[in-house]
Amino acid sequence: MAYKVKIRVTLRPSILDVQGKAVQHALENLGYSTVDAARIGKYIEVTVNEDNNVEAERISEEICQKLLANPVMEDYSIELEEIN
Repeated sequence: MAYKVKIRVTLRPSILDVQGKAVQHALENLGYSTVDAARIGKYIEVTVNEDNNVEAERISEEICQKLLANPVMEDYSIELEEIN
């Protein structure tokens, strides 16, 4: 069985998001004065071939902790979708 894993990585709220601040200023310059804040993150999709969703989630957690997210500065969320 295969699972599509949707991973979102974002900076923790306490970390200054320089890219997000630049986007916010650019939007203000374009006339979007109602935009109060912008945060930049990463979206990653991987396919995991495992027999059950518990094991697929365990592997996904390891992938995030070891490679995709910096645990000091970033948070992540995982969403599993069974695919055929």
